Amino acid sequence: MTFNDLIDRRGTNSSKWDKMETLYGVSPEDGLAMWTADSDYQTAPCVIDAVRKAADLGVFGYSWMHPDYLAAVQWWMKTRHDWQIDTDWILTTQGLGNAIALSLDVWTEPGDGIVIFTPVYHEFAHKVNKSGRRVVECPLVREGDSYGLDLEDAQSRLDGSEKMLLWCSPQNPSGRVWTPEELRAVAAFAERNGLILVSDEIHHDLVYPGAKFVPMDVAAPDARPWTVSLTAASKTFNIAGQRTGNMIIPDPKLRAAMKHRLQTLDYDPSALGVAMITAAYSPEGAEWVDAQIAHLEDNRRLFDQTIAEIPGLWSMPLQSTYLAWVDFSDTGMDHAEFVRRLREDARIATSSGPGFGTGGETFERFNLATQRARVEEACARLKRAFGDLQ
Repeated sequence: MTFNDLIDRRGTNSSKWDKMETLYGVSPEDGLAMWTADSDYQTAPCVIDAVRKAADLGVFGYSWMHPDYLAAVQWWMKTRHDWQIDTDWILTTQGLGNAIALSLDVWTEPGDGIVIFTPVYHEFAHKVNKSGRRVVECPLVREGDSYGLDLEDAQSRLDGSEKMLLWCSPQNPSGRVWTPEELRAVAAFAERNGLILVSDEIHHDLVYPGAKFVPMDVAAPDARPWTVSLTAASKTFNIAGQRTGNMIIPDPKLRAAMKHRLQTLDYDPSALGVAMITAAYSPEGAEWVDAQIAHLEDNRRLFDQTIAEIPGLWSMPLQSTYLAWVDFSDTGMDHAEFVRRLREDARIATSSGPGFGTGGETFERFNLATQRARVEEACARLKRAFGDLQ
């Protein structure tokens, strides 16, 4: 496995590296890109072999949704997540950002309220706002070292105009893995309020020892008439650039509406994306994912140890994902000052906490899916940038 081989992604049309100066004022010449959820090491050898095979053929004509792809998705969900799905339930979209936008388009109308539990993946609110719908924020509550749900408070924030709940599981940015009991409570909350429940489960493969991810459909199978699950290999294997994700929709009525919309858009998945995912969802791919999790666990252990050594900083313990959620509130600094230190002094580009909604005001999100040497360098820079607190 090559997780620690340094790869220079600058000048390769990588948004993570080549856009960070424009977005954050951090030059790739001396900066560290730790913002967007994109890993810096090569993907699984079996995926690379699939690309080489396609390139060797040299013909890139029309393709179709081959049964091998659907069978691979089915096998992966059963083997990795104890989730038995029918291949008929699978619809493919141009990534999960596209799937969220399509969900809003098909099952809601302009002006409808869309419920999100914050802080949460910033694209939820962005997609809602761009579609002309209305964001209804329901803040998560701090429970010890993690987040929990206050569904009574959430209920008090609804006025009856809401039509959809965008749910994040595992939770981004905190890395929280929800329990089956919590998932069932969320499904029941959606039912009580007549909400279609769209569960974004893109980080479901990246779970650390001691935690167990359970798909919404496994935890709450009775909720199938109002539940849509979104999955993808994009975070697991870092192939988001192939723009290929899945909507898994057991309910025939919901599935028919989405299938019709995809047909009106004349959408078919990328041939190369399908080939890569078919190769990824395999025993060889599973072995690589297990090795990746071990690498990420080493990175998070080092990073959390460093954060714990800097007074005023606190990192929420991760159960999943490679995204560290760091609280700067005890530094006594305002957001502008600790971000200035990160970008100007440490030369690190991070995802800004306020963008994740209510509850993110004092946080920054760090991407740890990189080489060990870069995590070590980031730790050294953080110690220097906040050295006056030590």
